[in-house]
Amino acid sequence: MTFALDPEFAAALAPNAEAMAESTPPPVGDVKTRRATFEAIIASANTAQPTPPDVTTTDFRAVSSDGATVPLRWYAKEGASPGSAALYLHGGGMIVGNFGLFDAPLSRYVSASGVPMLSVDYRVAPEHPHPVPVEDSYAGLRWLSDHADELGVDPARIAVMGDSAGGGLAAAVALLARDRSGPVVARQILLYPMLDDRNTTPDPEIVPFAGWSYDDNATGWGALLGNAVGGPEVSAVTLALVYLGGVAATQEIFRALTSQEQQPQLAIVVSTLLIAALFNPLRRRIQSFIDRRFYRRK
Repeated sequence: MTFALDPEFAAALAPNAEAMAESTPPPVGDVKTRRATFEAIIASANTAQPTPPDVTTTDFRAVSSDGATVPLRWYAKEGASPGSAALYLHGGGMIVGNFGLFDAPLSRYVSASGVPMLSVDYRVAPEHPHPVPVEDSYAGLRWLSDHADELGVDPARIAVMGDSAGGGLAAAVALLARDRSGPVVARQILLYPMLDDRNTTPDPEIVPFAGWSYDDNATGWGALLGNAVGGPEVSAVTLALVYLGGVAATQEIFRALTSQEQQPQLAIVVSTLLIAALFNPLRRRIQSFIDRRFYRRK
């Protein structure tokens, strides 16, 4: 299949596309350059639309598993009290961003839906490799559940949500909550999630259009997983599975999920909305995730 951009969208994108075409992509492993580039792009894109005036923010703090303080930001629409809430984990390839960069889009989500959200400023790699990002994210979920009453939230109606790296972390948090017997996760909303470090072979259909390249992806995974990236203890499993119960358990699950002789008859972990981006290196692994579905061990 040959892809082409919609002409109207291509015209709007042209200035950025031309600027990127004239620049030399940084080598794999160059986190510093990618941070500067992508944080500028994210900041510009996320503030291109107005921030709704009917959403208020309040900052809180949680404590992660290593004792570190994790900043949290609560977004709530004035006059709305739906009883539900979502934990939000931002994107950035595991190496880019902070929750402040996403103030505008989160405010728009909350204004449009009326559903409050708690954003987690999880620490990123390589300064904070696995398992720090997911443990910080899980600490945010614990905090939200523990403070549900004072926030006007039903603890049985909390969803986890994230885009890109945040989508992978949201899937991991849902499973971590299950295996640690809480808190309850009612839904997971995964937007083009970063799930699998094995998507290293460039797809020629996607390469000409991808804003997040295969080299960017390799850099993010390498920063998160270090020397383990691409190895048998990591690359044979999805990100979400890596964050559960050690290598033996994850390899057991992976063999069941990928067996050509048998399809696993397991229960789905939690109700899931999963959205993939067409021109994104993550797309094929997301499709595999959908095809195999997301299961719970019995």
